[in-house]
Amino acid sequence: MQELNQTQIAQRLDQLTELSVQLGSSHDTDTLLERILIVAKSMTNADGGTLYRPSEDKRHLDFAILINDTLQTHQGGVSGQPISAPGVPLFDDNGEKNLASVAAYAAHFGLSVNIEDVYKADVFNFSGMVKFDQLRHYHSQSFLTVPMSDHEGELVGVLQLINAKDKDTGAIRAFTQTDQRFIEALAAQGAVALTHQRLIAQLEELLEALVNLINIGIDEKSPYTGRHCQFVPELTMMLAEAVHNTESGPMAEFRMTDADRKELWLAGLLHDCGKITTPVHVVDKATKLETIFDRIALIDTRFEVLQRDAEIAALKRKLAPGGDHAAIDAELAAQQAALRADRDFIRAANVGGEGMAAADQDRVRAIAQRRWTGPDGAERDFLDADEVMNLTIKFGTLTEPERKQINNHISMTIRMLEALPWPKHLKNVPEYAGGHHERMDGKGYPRGLTKDQMSVPARLMAIADIFEALTAKDRPYKKGKMLSESLRILGNFSLNGHIDPDLFDIFIRSKIYLQFAHKNMDEKQIDVIDESLIPGYTP
Repeated sequence: MQELNQTQIAQRLDQLTELSVQLGSSHDTDTLLERILIVAKSMTNADGGTLYRPSEDKRHLDFAILINDTLQTHQGGVSGQPISAPGVPLFDDNGEKNLASVAAYAAHFGLSVNIEDVYKADVFNFSGMVKFDQLRHYHSQSFLTVPMSDHEGELVGVLQLINAKDKDTGAIRAFTQTDQRFIEALAAQGAVALTHQRLIAQLEELLEALVNLINIGIDEKSPYTGRHCQFVPELTMMLAEAVHNTESGPMAEFRMTDADRKELWLAGLLHDCGKITTPVHVVDKATKLETIFDRIALIDTRFEVLQRDAEIAALKRKLAPGGDHAAIDAELAAQQAALRADRDFIRAANVGGEGMAAADQDRVRAIAQRRWTGPDGAERDFLDADEVMNLTIKFGTLTEPERKQINNHISMTIRMLEALPWPKHLKNVPEYAGGHHERMDGKGYPRGLTKDQMSVPARLMAIADIFEALTAKDRPYKKGKMLSESLRILGNFSLNGHIDPDLFDIFIRSKIYLQFAHKNMDEKQIDVIDESLIPGYTP
């Protein structure tokens, strides 16, 4: 059997070197596997080859790629053709190691198997191969099977070559010892590359799991915020794809790679991670008086005390000589009616709205001046300063200090994310996640950035964040707005420098708002949209 000359050995070493470089730069498993098998076939001039990968449960060897030149077969890998052959069991029905299959044998013992002629070999069961030959009118002869193991000895694959050919005559020959050593070296390189790729994938899975862990923590504090953390990245990616596909206008040059998409998706998942530091009674403050409970019940009790005191005073007056009972009853009824009216007003004032009238704020302050006697017997104002401050909130349910606490979540998000050692391909996560409360005119927070200082992903996440918040149907402090009203508000934001008008145009023109609405909004919120009436948008 003719061994390789020095020139041929040098060529193979060059192939190994070139393969090492290619494997190091490959990020796609199918491409990597195909490259390994093609180089192995080329080195040995083999007619066919197979690469197996262990199944998830380590019970089988599954075909990852199968190539045969004579049969013009190319399945798996990057071919797009599915593997038609079944996998190889590593164990029998009794749980014993399958040693009848040469691929399973190599996998179990970590040893290469070099067979000159399978029809003359009696150690392994080649009945399946014989049937294959008869069916395809093929003749399998020489086999070289090499296991691929990682640095810990764990099996990552099995490389099998079939029918080495003499380069001059084309006759089938046995795989030489030199062939075997080179393929073992190639398999070792391939195993390192596969392991490297698997470790990267595992680290990315771990990172995403940690991100989800943070969101689980936020979700446990507030299911409303938790849903927001799910929907904003979803809507962000929908808009990002629409911008990516835009071929005209100011956004025509914006393009994303798969790595860019992963970076933006992670940023979307983490955009509100700072809320894990915000007190839940502030995040979910449903009414103006709510802290860890709604203090409206305390005020209701005070009204009951005043009504009781009025009734007691009336009864005392009736017991006094010469009292006009009818007049006393009328006066009591008027007092209690006034108290009930004030109570109902305070209850209504406790519900946050779009804008509390100045007259209503003054009425709260007037009611606060009523006097009542507490459990300790001391007389005091009906409402204390903190209650007055809360009940006179003009917009929503948050006081100014509480709003600052809420707004601080974005500063905490930035601090948390910038403290992490992000790899190069994820280095923009803090910027994307930390910019969704900035405005195009520089009036946003926390850094007061302008449009030119913000990336496109950060700008489009701002639109996703606002639209989801407007339409959210599960917030304790507000009802989800109708779709038309949400688009009207968002359109005005595009006109007043709040959001990017170019991205808003794509948001409407690509019907992203409608796709998201049908998937995640209550059908009752989805009304008929006349896009010509949306501020800031020209159909």
